[in-house]
Amino acid sequence: MRHRNSVQKLGKPADQRRALLRALTTELIRHGRITTTKVRAKVVRQEAEKMITLAKDGSLAARRQAMGFIYDKQLVHALFEQAPSRYGSRAGGYTRIFQTVPRRGDNAEMAIIELV
Repeated sequence: MRHRNSVQKLGKPADQRRALLRALTTELIRHGRITTTKVRAKVVRQEAEKMITLAKDGSLAARRQAMGFIYDKQLVHALFEQAPSRYGSRAGGYTRIFQTVPRRGDNAEMAIIELV
């Protein structure tokens, strides 16, 4: 039973899972849209929305938290410049997930996650 276990483990140890989420979040913010598995997309949604919420805040502490998570420094600067104007009126829901065809090799459920 998974009662009170809210972390999706994604079949990886904690350090690899964190690195995977950082990389996927960075690429989502850079490109605006990525294709990954459905479970990973749902987990990346949480992290991406946290980063956009930090960018909307715009404080120095929020910028430092985002720099500690996102790999690219210039990407953080661009996010903090664009997010308040792009998402200022939204109270969440900055990403959208579309389910696509299963992956050919192992029939895993695939999804596209994009920024709204």
